[in-house]
Amino acid sequence: MALARTFAIALLGVAGHLVEVEAHLANGLPGLTLIGLPDTALHEARDRVRAAVVNSGFSWPNRRITLGLSPATLPKSGSAFDVSIAAAILAASDVCPHSPLERRVLIGELGLDGRVRAVAGVLPAVLGAVDAGLPRVVVPVGNAAEARLVPGAEVEEVGDLPALIALLRGRPRPPGAGRQQAVEQPVERTTVSQSSPDGRSEEPDLAQVAGQAEGRRAVEIAAAGGHHVYLLGPPGTGKTMLAERLPGLLPPLEPAEALEVTAVHSVAGVLPAGCPLVTTRPFRDPHHTATVSALVGGGSGLIRPGLASEAHRGVLFLDEAPEFSGGVLDALRQPLENGIVRVARARAVVSFPARFTLVLAANPCQCGRADTRGGGCTCTARIRHRYLARLSGPLLDRVDLRVRTHAVTPAELRAAARLAEPSVVVRERVLQARGAATERLAGTSWKLNAEVPGAELRRRWPLPRRVQAHAEACLERGGLTARGLDRVLRVAWTIADLGGREQPAVDDVGEALALRVSGVPA
Repeated sequence: MALARTFAIALLGVAGHLVEVEAHLANGLPGLTLIGLPDTALHEARDRVRAAVVNSGFSWPNRRITLGLSPATLPKSGSAFDVSIAAAILAASDVCPHSPLERRVLIGELGLDGRVRAVAGVLPAVLGAVDAGLPRVVVPVGNAAEARLVPGAEVEEVGDLPALIALLRGRPRPPGAGRQQAVEQPVERTTVSQSSPDGRSEEPDLAQVAGQAEGRRAVEIAAAGGHHVYLLGPPGTGKTMLAERLPGLLPPLEPAEALEVTAVHSVAGVLPAGCPLVTTRPFRDPHHTATVSALVGGGSGLIRPGLASEAHRGVLFLDEAPEFSGGVLDALRQPLENGIVRVARARAVVSFPARFTLVLAANPCQCGRADTRGGGCTCTARIRHRYLARLSGPLLDRVDLRVRTHAVTPAELRAAARLAEPSVVVRERVLQARGAATERLAGTSWKLNAEVPGAELRRRWPLPRRVQAHAEACLERGGLTARGLDRVLRVAWTIADLGGREQPAVDDVGEALALRVSGVPA
């Protein structure tokens, strides 16, 4: 039969869509035509697949080959279609049987010598296959551990093209058999290390931060309720240290959350080698020269997630925030509001999850010497205002906690070793507060106080007028927006949860209001 069909997966964002790969062999001038909205990498598959087939000892059909990828309107990108294309051509040439291909999804890139190379995005691809009703998936050896994380998936691993044909013929070879064992290499991945500069890998501890009682309190509240933080102060006052210690205050990822994060990291190609499942909260700190595409995602061909999505369920830290371009900062407004990044291109609109805790850090002026004991700042009031105004009002309106950090005194440095609470103690309070919020929000789609819409917060959990009178007065004076008032009330609920109270008291709302409007310009 000169027609054969296999199945592959096309990724749009972190969603996998089933694709039929049809190969038809016809008389005529030998050649290969690929149709179905392929990108450049897929067009190059023609040469990769031909070389892999020939170098694996099979005959390339000397006929006119037409390859159709359906649905034709779905954009298809990357090299993960190679194995499916090769199997379709060989089945159409009667090299392997057709029936086993009807029950399998094939994923993998082919080397010119027939190796099956690992690819990015296997976890969401396998999830898409299972959801489409084809749980039996053939993947490269280097992706097998990642693929087996998907519940209900029947994973078969192959190291080269002859191993795949043997599997389809019902005579599977052991993984890594033959020459493939010596040359198989997983896809290259970028690993983001959180080790200290001297090579140690211990987790940063909050006890290492001297002084900064208000900053320590802010990151504790942020960890308990999922609130965003803005730290303003001179260099060397501990802004970066506070941000780096925030992930250590967060609870471990739940199984469903771990799969979400792993799917994003798999598509981005940043899964650490030998660690198919992400189990720790991600921390991303891009340089201030990062572009919009680098931060929120994009690309001319395959649309990949940005650092904001890589920080999903973790922390995104923007140090020297006013140095970022205005377009980059304002691109964060959508994910801060709804936890999703949408990247629109001519051929598709792709969504990535991006529910992270944002930490902004800034110096009080461009030279960084304002508010220091030594002084020496030459910036005028106008220059300082213009520098901090690079953080737009709409962006800061979405940040719940705004804290000034100050230069540490010698007494605070000496007392830090004795009085500073370690992360393990603070984490215990955070866990208890999150447990209280989870119990209160049971039966809803929200897990954290920061996620509750303002209208629902006022309707389901109204506070007495006297409790929030001070915050409402601030709204009337123009010191708060309506969104800002909602965020003050959310922070007040988190403070109450940390204190073990059933609902916020006057002091809780007062502290939440002070953490938003006191001392930090909006």
